[in-house]
Amino acid sequence: MTACVFVKKQYVPESVLKKRKTTEKVAAERAVAEAERKLAAKNKRKVIFKRAEQYVKEYRAKEADEVRLKRQAKANGNFYVPADAPLAFVVRIKGIMKIAPKPRKIMQLLRLTKINSGTFVRLTKATLQMLQWVGPYVAWGYPNLKSVRELVYKRGFAKVNKQRMPITDNSVVEKELGSFGIICVEDLIHEIITVGPHFKQANAFLWPFNMSNPTGGYKGKKATHFIEGGECGNREDKINALIQKML
Repeated sequence: MTACVFVKKQYVPESVLKKRKTTEKVAAERAVAEAERKLAAKNKRKVIFKRAEQYVKEYRAKEADEVRLKRQAKANGNFYVPADAPLAFVVRIKGIMKIAPKPRKIMQLLRLTKINSGTFVRLTKATLQMLQWVGPYVAWGYPNLKSVRELVYKRGFAKVNKQRMPITDNSVVEKELGSFGIICVEDLIHEIITVGPHFKQANAFLWPFNMSNPTGGYKGKKATHFIEGGECGNREDKINALIQKML
């Protein structure tokens, strides 16, 4: 006679089954979301790369036009006078001592609240008048593409919710300026250097640059104008050499 063997069934509580099912559903949703995120990031990288290529072509074409016009003028025995620069970089070189109320207020409007701080300024009749008022306390000039790019990449910080945040990746730029078509750092640089239609928003997004003392120190007196051998005032394209020393 064969003995009967009874196997006891193990029952899993319903709460455990529900939790397991929920966990599997969440994991599946996360996997789908991650796949969509990776695909979107890949497509965005392609767009950013194409924009960067387009900007490089634009910059090179502009440089080639400048060279062509200079050669053409020289061949005809004339002088080539470039258009007025639309952009300036202003850096504060003097402290707060003995500053009149009006220049002090202009400094606040330009966001130059401490020594060695710098900002980009769109050059208009009004801003040129402001720069004349604060001329003895600042050094300014016309930055080139290299200076703008190095300032943004090496010293650039974002202003997010009135907080100073590092620009760690393009998502920081896109989150604040995406509504203006600026989705990456190269877009930001292009908007600044060309003084585009959204220059105001792009410049406000950048926290004032905290520069270092220039390597080797200042050569002349700060209160004397640059054309007289000093350091303050408009130094035109010579501002790029100062920027390199202060990065």
